[in-house]
Amino acid sequence: MSRSVLVTGGAGYIGSHTCKALAHRGYRPVVFDNLSRGMRSAVKWGPLVVGDLLNKQEIRQAIDVFAIEAVLHFAALAYVGESMQQPARYFRNNAAGTLNLLDAMAEAGIASLVLSSTCAVYGIPERVPVSEEASTKPISPYGESKLQTEKMLPWFANMHGLNWLALRYFNAAGADPDGEIGENHEPETHLVPLGIQAAIGSAPPLRIFGTDYPTPDGTAVRDYIHVSDLADAHVCALDHVLSGRGSGVLNLGTGKGFSVRQIVEETKRISKRPVPVIESDRRAGDPAMLMADSSRASSTLGWWPRHSDLTNIVGTALDWERKKNWAVAAE
Repeated sequence: MSRSVLVTGGAGYIGSHTCKALAHRGYRPVVFDNLSRGMRSAVKWGPLVVGDLLNKQEIRQAIDVFAIEAVLHFAALAYVGESMQQPARYFRNNAAGTLNLLDAMAEAGIASLVLSSTCAVYGIPERVPVSEEASTKPISPYGESKLQTEKMLPWFANMHGLNWLALRYFNAAGADPDGEIGENHEPETHLVPLGIQAAIGSAPPLRIFGTDYPTPDGTAVRDYIHVSDLADAHVCALDHVLSGRGSGVLNLGTGKGFSVRQIVEETKRISKRPVPVIESDRRAGDPAMLMADSSRASSTLGWWPRHSDLTNIVGTALDWERKKNWAVAAE
């Protein structure tokens, strides 16, 4: 019988791709999502429980009904700009919601957790690629709320025997190669889909924030990792914590960086359409370069990114955006 895993936020972008990977590895993903940002249509590989992390009773009921053995925790508000305007909402949802989850897990005797974390805990790093030993200095309530969440985990390990991994990933991008699921954010803030939408005419011109960075072409450089690679990493991390092989934090990225202009050029090449752009000033707090040192994840999990070449990232994202447009046109 398949082992049941609670996937909080499993109706979201990375969570839904991970549910597919879990199902293909023989697990039973049980999605727990309030659908405030997730999509019911993205839940395809297991049951959906509509519930909220701010209600511990709903969490505990899902754990008991589905005989949950482990948790993958994706559920979080994740817009940096929004967090600057609504810090209380972010700390309540991300930190207090996680505390409810950990409390419910402890009560039920569940000792395996994989946390979806973020490179935002580093703030503006002093050097790149960024290793896990880098200082954590968040510059947004979003990043701070995720760091607070990470800091809870060793205490629950000490008191309740929790086995945990926190996966700090960089820029998730791309879509399911089979076209079953993809990126659906409202509003969309990620560069790859925004560039594609500008190219195919489903969104305004792409706004480039900053063209005077100390980078080869003046635009910011980021480490883009395909969402399928992130999903695979979460399944490897689940296997790791279930076997009790140790806890800690791991970066997930490729160690390579692409600039905004490189993303634009690749989008033009693959879509065979121009990408209209508007150049703007830098955004406050944006580092010039941000890339991951993921060597610890490779050695710990036996994982490495296999789908994250730029052509595959943009190509799968383009296929997904076109599929969404065809669906809208058919309605």
